Amino acid sequence: MTLNPLKLSLFQRVIASLLSGIIAGIFFGEPMGHLEIVGNIYIKLLQMTVIPYILVSLIGGLGRLDMKMAKVVGIKGGGLILFLWTLTILSLLFLPLAYPKWTSASFFSSNIVADENPIRLLDLYIPANPFYAMANTIVPAIVVFSIFLGVAMITVNNKDGFILSMQNLTDALMKMASIVAKTAPIGIFALSAAAAGTLHIHELSRLQIYLWVYIGAWVILAFFTLPMLVARATPFSYREVIKEARLAMVTAFATGTVLVVLPMIAEKVKELLAGKKMDSGDAISAVDVLVPTAYSFPSVGTLLGIGFILFAAWFNGASLSITDYPAFCVLGVLTAFGSMAVAIPFLLDYFKLPADMFQLYLLGSVFTMRFATTLAAMHGIVICILGASAIMNRLSWRRMVSIMATSLAITGAAMTGLGFVLTKAIPYEYTGYKELINMKLMGPMAEVIKAPPPAPLTPEERRLSRLGLVQSRGILRVGYAKDRLPFAFKNKDGEVVGYDLELMHALALDLKVKLQIVKVEWEKVAHELDQGRIDIAVGGISISPQRALKMVFSDTYREESLGLIVPDHMRNKFSSYKKLLAMKGLRLGATRFRFQEGAGQQLFPNAEIVEIKSLRSFFKGKEKGLDGLIFTAESAAAWTLVYPQWTVVVPKGLHYKSPMAFALPHRQEAWRNFINVWLKHKLDAGLGERAYGHWILGNDSGKQGRRWSVVKDMLGWGRQP
Repeated sequence: MTLNPLKLSLFQRVIASLLSGIIAGIFFGEPMGHLEIVGNIYIKLLQMTVIPYILVSLIGGLGRLDMKMAKVVGIKGGGLILFLWTLTILSLLFLPLAYPKWTSASFFSSNIVADENPIRLLDLYIPANPFYAMANTIVPAIVVFSIFLGVAMITVNNKDGFILSMQNLTDALMKMASIVAKTAPIGIFALSAAAAGTLHIHELSRLQIYLWVYIGAWVILAFFTLPMLVARATPFSYREVIKEARLAMVTAFATGTVLVVLPMIAEKVKELLAGKKMDSGDAISAVDVLVPTAYSFPSVGTLLGIGFILFAAWFNGASLSITDYPAFCVLGVLTAFGSMAVAIPFLLDYFKLPADMFQLYLLGSVFTMRFATTLAAMHGIVICILGASAIMNRLSWRRMVSIMATSLAITGAAMTGLGFVLTKAIPYEYTGYKELINMKLMGPMAEVIKAPPPAPLTPEERRLSRLGLVQSRGILRVGYAKDRLPFAFKNKDGEVVGYDLELMHALALDLKVKLQIVKVEWEKVAHELDQGRIDIAVGGISISPQRALKMVFSDTYREESLGLIVPDHMRNKFSSYKKLLAMKGLRLGATRFRFQEGAGQQLFPNAEIVEIKSLRSFFKGKEKGLDGLIFTAESAAAWTLVYPQWTVVVPKGLHYKSPMAFALPHRQEAWRNFINVWLKHKLDAGLGERAYGHWILGNDSGKQGRRWSVVKDMLGWGRQP
């Protein structure tokens, strides 16, 4: 017996197209990316009807109601949306139970010191210019405008003709959407083939914990919580909900947007209502109002994406505490009103998590976005069924609450079990320290000579121009002191590398000289410079008026932000500068420079500032009774890679910059002028920013290779001989 594709249902053809597209993408690889244009045509055809549908269905749906029924729809629909938000946010709080207890740390993030960006909800929801909102697809503003106009139509006399026109337009738009939906197998094949052909699966190795936890929570919400709310609290069965929701869910999964399936959702819900003889005018109007309205508010699928913040906090070894949960819940809902491109960076910033985690989110969203839109489609079906049932007085709130309690219990148990499985099944090794010591210089390298420590210059040589001496000698002598991460340190190969060494190699190449790197004692730097053992000293040297009395500095090439190094579990205690100023019995450590310069006493007048012997003695716990260490945040982040049980905090409200420069010998103006001119030229050319991204932010400078495919890598077709 052969299977006739023409006799398959639309749903079966869509599933077949999705699977065959994935197989084709894996088999042929990157060439399938060219099919993306076919998929985009399909998406645009679906989108063609959406904005007009939202406009006419809301205006017509509200306009045909009387004021009393409009209030009922608003109150009951709004109550249902709040109920689903509460259920989803409470479910998110159980996700950390699935995260393994792994040691972790990260490079510096600019988010640690970035100012907060306010969310512009007014621009998103208040349609100052409705036509601008329509032209730019600002759906929440379109919904607000349509609601206002629809409510205004309730009190208008002689509106029957207008309402009939709106209904006819709604029906016509749904027929258009139905015709376009028949091309779904072609569009979905193209979209899935292009995605599978261009996605680099190995990139998701760092995200596997987040993806497993996300899928676990998604399965519970999509196939238990939401459909069971309908099955237990309304006359509809679990099977009926799944059957009518599946096409909308699969289409939303393939297209990556729920916007295009709104007409489909309305159609399926109306068919369900008709099957139970619940398709009264009020119920149908409620569906027409709830479909676009529910879309403009955060869905269960959207809120599940906010859970990435909990993962990001765990990933960086700074899990949110219980005291952070209220802010997470409230801000999670509020920020979800906008796009994830706004919400995730805002929440990362608020909770002082690395900004580059957003790039990790974008990488994972290649997968999770599809599941989120699928869940949003189910959310739309469920909210409409519940809303129509509430209008018809066929909804049990008591049973909904019991399903919420059951769902939360299942989520908690499932996340605990998943955490046990992930801990046992996934091998883990902390690699932060290895990443640091494996780092190499990213730019061209000058020749480095290995020789005994140089002798001091003679009195006659010290009177000569140091610039001329370096050029005639053919060697630039660079001094650095120990414990200068990440500006000057030895990697695993014994090479002295770091931000400052990146600049020094460029300097040597421009001078056409070799490089000799000399380790010196910090207390003797000024003496070694003046004696001529070294020509320049580097290593993230902070400058100050007191230091300027002892040595000469180049122009500033970078500024660091002052912060605190504290134990991981104490980070939330130091999140606010205002709270720190009021804290009693605070004891903070400081290096000799910070202690003598008095920055700690000025910034924390009520704290006891204690000079520490060395950074390593502090990190190893030999400096007893200290709550934290005052240190520059950029350097401190590198140290936490070595000692991951510590973390960096820049308290909100603390704005203190520490400028850095190179140390130079006295009475060598020509040498100093050259270094300043050269430094400005290189910084303007972008060398400083590239070095900052590599050494401070830890950005990977490697390029991505061709994606693996069966055709080329297994069968050898199309390979170059």
